[in-house]
Amino acid sequence: MQLSGTLATPSGRGPFPVALIIAGSGPTDRDGNNPQAKTDAYKLLAAALAARGIATLRYDKRGVGASRTRQHESGLRFDDFVADAVALTRYLESTKQFSSVSIVGHSEGSLIGILAAQRDPNVRALVSIAGAGRRAPEVLEEQFRAGGIAPAMASEVAQYDRSLLAGQAVPSPDPELLMLFRPSVQPYLISWYKYDPAAEIAKLTIPVLIVQGTTDLHVNVTDANRLAAADPHAKLAIIQGMNHVLRVAPADRAQNIATYNDPTLPLDPQAVSTIADFLRAP
Repeated sequence: MQLSGTLATPSGRGPFPVALIIAGSGPTDRDGNNPQAKTDAYKLLAAALAARGIATLRYDKRGVGASRTRQHESGLRFDDFVADAVALTRYLESTKQFSSVSIVGHSEGSLIGILAAQRDPNVRALVSIAGAGRRAPEVLEEQFRAGGIAPAMASEVAQYDRSLLAGQAVPSPDPELLMLFRPSVQPYLISWYKYDPAAEIAKLTIPVLIVQGTTDLHVNVTDANRLAAADPHAKLAIIQGMNHVLRVAPADRAQNIATYNDPTLPLDPQAVSTIADFLRAP
């Protein structure tokens, strides 16, 4: 599998610390964009960190952007993304160009980063941004309800999730739910659902920073608190008024989502400085 990415380095003389930026769920590319949103969140974060003396590697996940693969989605598993992240941290370590290698995982990338940090003992630190603190089906069901899904359909989603948690495929999902539960993607969901992020983060012994915005429509402060409770040594940064794409945004759903397609908006400055200070720490 050949992955394509962008290495951003600060000006001046190194060696610099470097962070691997891991994207969130779906077809989100190295810059933080997907067919439904153009945020440039990771591109802007990389530039902001470079200005503060921190290098980054951001990449297109397998099957996204320039990281093309012939692998059909029916063969994809969550651990494939973890293995890719580990391969990239080990690549960064092998170059001998950097003073340390850390991981910054956003949304689903938080759990990928947690598992990758478990598997690569040379990773120095982990930043979890908008990471779920509960198993994926619980978070997804909450998102469905917040989006106004009909009660009958919400019950159907919960029923499917119970089957997938038990490792059992759903043979004939409702046509209205095929986008998420189509048979070819169910093996991936089963492989993802088995992980409890709080239980996994508790296994880490490296420095951890948990960053969560209060106007995030997808993950909430409860998730961040659950992660922090599982890792008592972790630093917890609750950013007032920051949404899922790292922008200052109101709680109003329509106004909040409007920021997802305005890449000219700056990233939340408190989030950027908090992440940079943590990654620069000795």
